[in-house]
Parts: sequence; C-alpha cells; structure tokens
Amino acid sequence: MLRHLIALIAGGFFGAGLFVSGMTDTTKVQGWLDVFGNWDPTLAFVMGGAMIPMALAWLVRERRSTALTGAPLPPPPSRKIDRNLVIGSLMFGTGWGLVGLCPGPSIASISYGGPGLYAFLAAMLTGFAVAPHVRSRLDRVVPAE
Repeated sequence: MLRHLIALIAGGFFGAGLFVSGMTDTTKVQGWLDVFGNWDPTLAFVMGGAMIPMALAWLVRERRSTALTGAPLPPPPSRKIDRNLVIGSLMFGTGWGLVGLCPGPSIASISYGGPGLYAFLAAMLTGFAVAPHVRSRLDRVVPAE
C-alpha cells in the first residue's frame, strides 16, 4: 500500500512538473528543437533539473539493493550502445520532433489535448504493442551481438 501511495505522489509531482515546465506545450518543445529558427533554450533547465536528480539516484542505487519500501531496486541501465538503443532513440527522437511530445508529457496532456494528441497517443500505444514483435523478428533475421 505504501508503495502505491509513494507512486501516486511521485506521479502527481512528475505530472505537475511537466505542466509547470512547459513540457506539455508542443510549441515550447518544438521551439527547443528549432535551433536554426526561433530557438527557445529554457527546456535545457528542465532537462538539467531531471538529469541531476536521476544521476544522484543512480549513485544512491550503487549503495543500496532495496528501496525504502523494501522492494528490490532495478539494475542499472546497460552502458552498451546496441541496435535496440539506436533504433529506440531514433523512434523517440522522430516522434518528439514531429509532434513535440514524448510519452510522459503526452499522458500528462490527455485532459486538454486535441486530435493531434490523440493521434500521437494512438501511434505511441501501437508502437508499444508492435515493438516486441518487430524486435523478435529482427533478432531472428539478424541476431543481436
């Protein structure tokens, strides 16, 4: 129960942070990506504000094996640059650049989104469903290293 309460509170803070920072505003995100036009550098602070605590969390993770709730902590991410990382990064970046949203902000935007948001959500959910099958097939054709 405590774990669910902590997740609810953390999710609420995360969603509020996305909203306050402008990450749910597609024009602001696309302004960040438009480095040769009307560039908006403010999202660099949002990204720094996300990466710094996460880096600290991974440092804490090195010293602990369980969370405060007693649940096991996930293993550190792989440092290997492989096909899955490259393909996933390309897909993520393409979607982010075309629409101005990534999965977290798109879910936080559901309450006030329009047809474009719902099209993005449908495409994202389809990608979530199709990706394991594509990966399985790709692994059979060209085995991963």
